[in-house]
Amino acid sequence: MKTCARLWFAAAFVAAVPLTVQAQHFPPPLDEPAPAAQAAPEQPAQAPKKKKAEKRAAKPAQQDQPPIVNLPVEPDGQPPPADAAPPGAAPRATGHASAAPPHTVACSGAFAKNSSHIRLAQFFGPQNLAYTEVNGAQNSKLQASVLFPKDPKRHLEVMWTNESSRAGTSVIAINGQSTWTGPKGLHLGMPIATVEKLNGKPFQLAGFDQDNAGAALDWQGGALEKIPGGCKMSVRLVPDPKASEDARKEAGGPTLMSSDATVRAVKPIVAEILIGY
Repeated sequence: MKTCARLWFAAAFVAAVPLTVQAQHFPPPLDEPAPAAQAAPEQPAQAPKKKKAEKRAAKPAQQDQPPIVNLPVEPDGQPPPADAAPPGAAPRATGHASAAPPHTVACSGAFAKNSSHIRLAQFFGPQNLAYTEVNGAQNSKLQASVLFPKDPKRHLEVMWTNESSRAGTSVIAINGQSTWTGPKGLHLGMPIATVEKLNGKPFQLAGFDQDNAGAALDWQGGALEKIPGGCKMSVRLVPDPKASEDARKEAGGPTLMSSDATVRAVKPIVAEILIGY
């Protein structure tokens, strides 16, 4: 649809460009001015104008078939149909990659509760989607639809409630080197202080010595507890690699608060974002 629209625009643009008519060369005027009685009957001077007008009328007929213009195709695949809901990933509005906003997961459009592998292919192009094995919690393996599987910075995992039909969004995972942004602007590498600020208050998380180390357990009624679209969100934080072993031990235990001094001492950052229904 977008490529066709571009070709139509290019054709209309070519047809609208004014045609260039070459100037006719007339003989220079005589040194001596002609008598007044002979000035009026001179007809040859009118003939070139008629030919010029004929050329001007004939040339546009040659432009009825504008040249074919090869325009670039979006690397993300074709956009969704015009009557489809806006994708959660905010597709390109202008058709130019440089003007594209960052990829954002929202609980609607491509990532709505009733989404599917087929819908993701419609939004992002089948060439940018694969159904493959991904890593789960505690070294487990899961099957998921992966967007941009060969691009670590645009990598996104979507798991389904119904695996056989690959439909019904269950969990969306942003991890690794992905630059996708979650609801409320959450992104990988965000410091815990910024997460707390987005939530509007301290939140509860698991200690860094637990199986679910650093996972947000309870947003305590903050802004991150309820996400538009009916989905829920969690993050997993990891300590700064430079944090001392003693500081890591102090930040252990079943539950901690994001505002605890022992937690802030290890300078945690977001390592994974999970959005689910």
